[in-house]
Amino acid sequence: MTRPLRLLALFAVLLCAPLARAAITPAPERDEGEGPWPQLILRGVTVITGTGSPAYGPVDIVIEGDRIARVQIVGSANAPIDAANRPALKPGGREIDLAGHYVMPGIVDMHGHIGGDEQGVDAEYVYKLWLAHGITSVREPGCGNGIDWCVSEASRSAANAITAPRIFPYVFFAQGHEGPITTAAQARQWVRSMKSKGALGMKCFGYRPDILEATFDELRKQGMGSACHHAQLDVARVNVLTTARWGLTTMEHWYGLPEALFDGQTVQQYPAGYNYMDEQHRFGEAGKLWAQASEKGSERYEAVIGELLELGFTLDPTFTIYQATRDLMRARTAEWHAAYTHPALWDFFTPSRHNHGSFFFDWGSEEEAAWKDNYRRWMAFVNDYKNRGGRVTVGSDSGYIYKTYGFGTIEELELLREAGFHPLEVIRAATLSGAEALGADDRIGSIEAGKLADLVVLSENPLANLKVLYGTGHIRLDERGEPTRVGGVRYTLKDGIMYDAPALLREVRAIVAAEKSRRGVDELPQP
Repeated sequence: MTRPLRLLALFAVLLCAPLARAAITPAPERDEGEGPWPQLILRGVTVITGTGSPAYGPVDIVIEGDRIARVQIVGSANAPIDAANRPALKPGGREIDLAGHYVMPGIVDMHGHIGGDEQGVDAEYVYKLWLAHGITSVREPGCGNGIDWCVSEASRSAANAITAPRIFPYVFFAQGHEGPITTAAQARQWVRSMKSKGALGMKCFGYRPDILEATFDELRKQGMGSACHHAQLDVARVNVLTTARWGLTTMEHWYGLPEALFDGQTVQQYPAGYNYMDEQHRFGEAGKLWAQASEKGSERYEAVIGELLELGFTLDPTFTIYQATRDLMRARTAEWHAAYTHPALWDFFTPSRHNHGSFFFDWGSEEEAAWKDNYRRWMAFVNDYKNRGGRVTVGSDSGYIYKTYGFGTIEELELLREAGFHPLEVIRAATLSGAEALGADDRIGSIEAGKLADLVVLSENPLANLKVLYGTGHIRLDERGEPTRVGGVRYTLKDGIMYDAPALLREVRAIVAAEKSRRGVDELPQP
């Protein structure tokens, strides 16, 4: 897709008249991972269940095929283990001594675009970065490569024919429809058509209220989920409270929530020269939006948060994707870019009037100051929502705004911690809460007997330091006083198949290095 068409394609989606676009290369047949085994025992680990309960161990986790068969306490902390207390290994099984390691559920990324031709990377690159960071399930919010492509990849992943997380395909509203949807009947038929193709849900950006309401009603009837990025082009008439009442499953980002909290105004305070098609305008003014919302304790705030809680609404904030707005230099110079950010993806990130999310045309201290205040207010609402019993999930939206796949998801965990979540609440948001929002908590999201063996094995304690989940690890002084790297995921298990996370990272580094060599460059260019 040529550069002028890239941003146009995005806005065509917003207007529900999607342009045709080329799909990226599907993942190759799986050549990684061991298992599943008739029996696999992870011995001597400390378990973080994902339910919010504290860690405990030593534990032997018994896996049979693709399922967790037993989670057995085998002794007391910091004491020798009596072999008589341990589950026996069956013939043909495998056991791994993981004393000193931590095991948590596989991460559920609720906003994981596989990417498109505009990012210039193929599915293999994306999937391996996800799995290397312990991400075992991804909701694809839009299926920008087409519903048939997306469902095919989801099916191949479900059969473990490819090295990839399990994929939950949600399709952009009106994708595949001939022309705009202009009646409620057309909307309902479109929903049924997408379900027949294998879509599990829909993502929208807003639309004409009567048509969108009928869409949500049909989604409910068909047992499908929904996500919405309440874009400014429609948020004045369809905000978060509107769609929540219609049955929206999750709100994406934060657009539509401040608007629901307006008191004394009905639209954002746009300057006269504002143009939504100028992304510096769009994101610059968005950084001033939470300051226009009602504050905690006000009548309007309490009414809105109370109703959302009563409706069982889910927030998927994706804090990570806007990080560059409050500290552009930090996002642009993150240490993982050198080895893990594909040069084509870097090209897409570089400031440009044609690429979505590359809006740093003249981004200075005033814009960053506004966004820092925006974050403080936004995070306070999300933390308050969680404290009152509301569900909050983890989503990354990587592939835009200097966010590299996998790394962006872990950064989201750190940002939930910054917002005030206890580390156990962070892990729950990243695992069980996402599974619940997807209606998949009967099989994924926590470490419990009977659930699928989607697990993350770490040599360091993520509750003490979430940075140990990054593929680049964490820097710590060793016993000699020398800085050394620790952490990183050791193994990711999906369906009982065990992937060597460092090996996946080596493969990604090789992909990136090969592209640099092809281009004749040693490093990613900076402005």
